[in-house]
Amino acid sequence: MATYAFEEKDSFIVLGIGTELKSDYTDYAGMNKEKENFWRSVEQDGRLDTLKAIAANDYIFAVNEAVNHKMMYYAGVMTDSSVPEEHRVIQFPKGQCLVVKGEGESADELSSRLTGIAFGQVLPTVDRYAYVGGPNATVEMGRRDSLVYGEMWIPVVER
Repeated sequence: MATYAFEEKDSFIVLGIGTELKSDYTDYAGMNKEKENFWRSVEQDGRLDTLKAIAANDYIFAVNEAVNHKMMYYAGVMTDSSVPEEHRVIQFPKGQCLVVKGEGESADELSSRLTGIAFGQVLPTVDRYAYVGGPNATVEMGRRDSLVYGEMWIPVVER
């Protein structure tokens, strides 16, 4: 079961290693497949472990961001360090965020579920806040009872 709230978040930085998503933004199946393939790749080739080694906490970020008219997707962590691989420093501004909490059997399922709830159920029905772009992230926070739990953080503005 997922729950949501609007919360004030301090600004923070995520260091991410990324890929460009080629699927149309309305092609959820295509985008999810690209994201799953990317995660499999960064887990198998050690890039995710490299990020985890310099992380300030145990959170693993899956960040969506439009950069130069391209839809980018990043595996990232909160850190003040850098990595030798090509990376991006992603700035999340201080302000209101839609925070959707939930769990899934895998990180992929968690991300897909929270994204669907946030963009398919919550944001279309909320009158007070609007998402106007900028990076958003699924935050994998840990495991309990064999499930992955976490949150999706989407910066919003008051209408």
